Amino acid sequence: MATQTSQDVIDLRSDTVTTPTPGMRTAMARAEVGDDVYAEDPGCRGLEERVADLLGKEAALFTVTGTMANLLAVRSLVRPGEEVLCESRAHIARAELGAHAAIFGITTRTWSHPRGLLDLGAVQRLLAPKAGPYFVSTAGVSVENTHNFGGGSIQPLGPLRKLRDITRSAGVGVHLDGARLWNASVATGIPLGEYAALADVVSVCLSKGLGAPVGSLVAGTTDQIAEARVWRKRLGGGWRQAGVLAAAGSYALDHHVERLTEDHAHARALAETLADARPGLVDLAEVETNIVVLDLVHCGLAAEDVALQARAEGVLVSVLGPSTIRLVTHLDVDADACKRAGDVLARLLAE
Repeated sequence: MATQTSQDVIDLRSDTVTTPTPGMRTAMARAEVGDDVYAEDPGCRGLEERVADLLGKEAALFTVTGTMANLLAVRSLVRPGEEVLCESRAHIARAELGAHAAIFGITTRTWSHPRGLLDLGAVQRLLAPKAGPYFVSTAGVSVENTHNFGGGSIQPLGPLRKLRDITRSAGVGVHLDGARLWNASVATGIPLGEYAALADVVSVCLSKGLGAPVGSLVAGTTDQIAEARVWRKRLGGGWRQAGVLAAAGSYALDHHVERLTEDHAHARALAETLADARPGLVDLAEVETNIVVLDLVHCGLAAEDVALQARAEGVLVSVLGPSTIRLVTHLDVDADACKRAGDVLARLLAE
């Protein structure tokens, strides 16, 4: 039996699996660097200023991961013993290992939506900004855009504007988990700053759709970011000549934002292939960006079994539950590879 090479494998588990392009590697090799703990790395400073400007915020801070950026962002709004509200499958609630509670003593209450979207009625029912001496007080609301486990769903501007009004009246802050905000912006044509203006603090990721190997940023007021810099150090996230990584992020902003439309088109094509193979497997109306979620409930198939069969044929997918599979397109999977993956999965699911 022939052994599969890395070139044979089509990895649709996540858009975090990309490797730096040749141009990005060149930019990293040529990066001018300094000590970022002393705020002396020109690449880091330039990237932070650029992202802050894109988001319409006073300042930004470069961090090693999206989880760290979210930790710092939420901590800037919510103190120990207070709570943040979010959707039940939000990244901060499900995919950060309870860090907000374990590290900062922040609790979470949630609403649920099939696609992870904002539910204004639920937020209003949950809001308790001044809960008194017996209950936990709400200090923040977190919204994820696009919503990862909601299938890359885009949060509409209308509800976000209403949320801003509701939280402002209640004296509660808003955190925007914009790990894939680039995808939302490219898909809708709405500038990043228009989304960011509806939140007090924003996190964005460079190592997902944009293809950088490492890095996220948190953006907010000058005071918020000054405090975040202190907490970044406390968490072990102070880094030295990080301009090498900042160079990758800057290159990604120069070259990999507009091309996200390709990932969205590939996801759509994948979804159409699979919808044709097995009706009810995927709702095409819900494929808005680069994530496709397959619901196997009506197929009588186990997600883990399908994933193992696909792996044997060189296609890697994520298993999100007993009957749920996620596919994520990215810059390392071109149209031909997506077609091959779609054909493999369609055959497995149709059988």
